[in-house]
Amino acid sequence: MTDETGNTQELLSSLIQELRKFSTMNLFFMEAVASKLHLNATDLKCRDLLNYTGPVTAGRLAALTNLTTGAITGVIDRLEKAELVERVQDPEDRRRVIIQPISRRTQEIRRLFQPLNESVSELFKQYNEKELHIVLDILVGLNTLYPKESLKLSDNK
Repeated sequence: MTDETGNTQELLSSLIQELRKFSTMNLFFMEAVASKLHLNATDLKCRDLLNYTGPVTAGRLAALTNLTTGAITGVIDRLEKAELVERVQDPEDRRRVIIQPISRRTQEIRRLFQPLNESVSELFKQYNEKELHIVLDILVGLNTLYPKESLKLSDNK
């Protein structure tokens, strides 16, 4: 029993180490893609976040990303200059603006990600449907976990 527990701990440690490495490699890939758009990775990921949230206020975007309002203003400025978002006056409160994604450059961005998407698809073809459901379950879990952990960090400021 002890040997099995030791193996499990070793496996968990390896999984966490590989997850950290994946996060690092993903960040560097995002920087490479973002540089093609004359942005940085944070800008690009904020624009990507808008694909999931839809239009949001600058304050909401700051809260979702754990960035300061000053930092998010810089992000929005760069995204607007790159024609990836636009500021639209909030019809309910004229003092607020809504950050709305613009789809004009969507095909250009998709082309930048296409080779990676194809490579990832090939990688996933090595696994059966049950294994892919496990991977999907893990990713969904991580996407739930990360915002909660980020919030804990911001609460400790």
